[in-house]
Amino acid sequence: MKNILAKIFPKNITNDYEGYTIAVYTFLLYSAVSIVRSLIHFFAPDGGAGSIAHIDLSQGGDNIIFVFGLWGSSQLMIAFVQLLVSIRYKSLLPFMYILLFLEYCFRALLGIMKPLVFAAGAGTPPGGYLDKIMIPLALIMIVMSLAPKKKKLNHTNK
Repeated sequence: MKNILAKIFPKNITNDYEGYTIAVYTFLLYSAVSIVRSLIHFFAPDGGAGSIAHIDLSQGGDNIIFVFGLWGSSQLMIAFVQLLVSIRYKSLLPFMYILLFLEYCFRALLGIMKPLVFAAGAGTPPGGYLDKIMIPLALIMIVMSLAPKKKKLNHTNK
């Protein structure tokens, strides 16, 4: 059991791999499909909801709630990875901040390409404020995660 956990949660992030090669190619294929799927959802006029997933967009509410639920499940999985990096794989922090920066840049671009229509008088949702903060914050954190920490000066007399 310890050996399995060590393979699932390695102490050193490396490119060494001891498993079956088919698992590498399967994950590579999955990654390519995910990229294509994401780009379709990003650039399709209906986000692929009607044209690909055949969601009845004339009904609205229930379908939108369903899609938000799916989005939430994806966010939960990503949050688990972020937590894992925070606790166990800190060497990946610069990479994770780059991903965070890109995510919020894409959100901003998407807001320009496909602006949301809010209910009359509803105001800006909390995420609207967070979007404006996260791009510069992520940039600052990228720099901070890559910069070496300053060494403490030793003021003791010898």
